Amino acid sequence: MERYAQPTSLKEAAELLAADAWVMLAGGTDFYPGLGEGPVAGPVLDISRIDALRGISRDDDNAGWRIGALATWTQLVRADDLPASFDCLKQAALEVGSVQIQNRATIVGNICNASPAADGVPALLVLDAEVELTSVHASRRLGLSEFLQGNRQTARRRDEIVTGIFIPDASAQGLSAFFKLGARRYLVISIAMVAARLEYDDAGLVKSAAVSVGACSVVAQRLTLLENELVGAKLVDSHSIPEARHLDFLSPIDDVRAPAGYRLDAALEGVRRALAGCVEELT
Repeated sequence: MERYAQPTSLKEAAELLAADAWVMLAGGTDFYPGLGEGPVAGPVLDISRIDALRGISRDDDNAGWRIGALATWTQLVRADDLPASFDCLKQAALEVGSVQIQNRATIVGNICNASPAADGVPALLVLDAEVELTSVHASRRLGLSEFLQGNRQTARRRDEIVTGIFIPDASAQGLSAFFKLGARRYLVISIAMVAARLEYDDAGLVKSAAVSVGACSVVAQRLTLLENELVGAKLVDSHSIPEARHLDFLSPIDDVRAPAGYRLDAALEGVRRALAGCVEELT
């Protein structure tokens, strides 16, 4: 390792990034396995001691919820003050590796790793998550779909730290559910996964819908055509509406886990199950 720094303030970390190119380290659950048997390449900036990046909290000034860059999956699962719309993200959290990994891995790290099969991304997409980025010169916020630009590719600039994820109140409404299919129940990379969030009115009709599919394209995708067709439908019938045509634009691959056609079939079934899971939250 050339150099190692462990700043205790966001200002110090941003100044280090402005001066040089660093490899970022937080939870380390992707960082260390990614090394394989090789040494660390480049200087390492360990942000794990920056208290300002911790926690999951209300952001009343911006009318929403904030997930700090050091918040772990276990902390998310144990947060009992989050609205029901976060259930899909909590369910995804329980699918991230083992309990030991959930205790250490960060939610922000999951999106920065930018894997097509990142468990948290579909749920964050249906919550209209925004990514907070900070440098010495400025701060900005990008929609998650804009932040994720491809397999292992993001819009983070070299001198920026991803400081957190913001969920607006307008999207933290309704009921939600998550579905994941893998070759086994635990410790597995997804074949297909789906998150869904439904808002409904007093008559039991869908008022708004958000559905996202992961592991079936380079980045997880919202199913906007299906979302539009769900609006006005009976909530209890929502699971019967998805059809193969709603997933036509996805581009799954053939690999050792599953052929592309099977992934699409699994994704369609997953959409139906996730929508049914939203309805089950009422009972």
